[in-house]
Amino acid sequence: MTAAAQQDGARIELRGSVWMTVGGRSLGGPGRVELLAYIATHGSISQAAKAMGMSYKAAWDAIDAMNQLAGEPLVERLVGGKGGGGTKLTERGMRLVRSFGVIERAHRRFVDQLSTQAQGVADDFLLIRRMGMRTSARNQFFGTVTRVTPGAVNDEIELDVPGMGQKLVAIVTHESAQSLGLVLGAEAFALVKASSVIVVTDDQGARFSARNRLRGTVSRVQKGAVNTEVVIGLPGGAAVAAIITNESCDALGLAPGTAASALFKASSVIVGVPA
Repeated sequence: MTAAAQQDGARIELRGSVWMTVGGRSLGGPGRVELLAYIATHGSISQAAKAMGMSYKAAWDAIDAMNQLAGEPLVERLVGGKGGGGTKLTERGMRLVRSFGVIERAHRRFVDQLSTQAQGVADDFLLIRRMGMRTSARNQFFGTVTRVTPGAVNDEIELDVPGMGQKLVAIVTHESAQSLGLVLGAEAFALVKASSVIVVTDDQGARFSARNRLRGTVSRVQKGAVNTEVVIGLPGGAAVAAIITNESCDALGLAPGTAASALFKASSVIVGVPA
């Protein structure tokens, strides 16, 4: 089963086909069953093959394969008679065509039902793909481009990241912005190394040159021999991690529940787009 989508917000649809197997070998799908149905209608393999747009030999090869896998004939020849003979389906062949029709209709209803949930399925697929992305950057943010400010050399890119509660700003070269297709509405991700994040607590209205300032509450503090990893939970549910010295952690009094801000420069943000 596959999911198909078009650009510009077109509806996502699910598609699928039913195939029958015997002992792991393919008995056939819609094409072979359709061939049987044409034989039943026309009473002739040559006419059925013509209707299917296939050669007489290819039709017989398919019939032989189905007969062998089914363990009994699905098609039989009629010898003599007023019409000079012909071909018809055996009772087993007729039953197979009817059963496949029932199965295919049930399958179509199942796929149609899933198709109503296709957008959610597609979103989950993207999430799973994102979760599988491997990078050394501790902070990974996925969002949508909401603003592009071009410059002579560098462009300023603004991302709306769900769960962050505010926009994220990055500086990339103009050439990179063009090659990545960073335009309004484009999906993109931002990577920020934890060592590039500065943690601030009581700033008393101080002003900083760093464009990104994420306010939240310390949710986890993990001390090491020299450095401490500090994770700050953001109001929207996202989180940002910083690596600071143990001395700085003690001086700031960082502990779970402490109000803190994570600061990082726009030039410290690496921007990428999904493959």
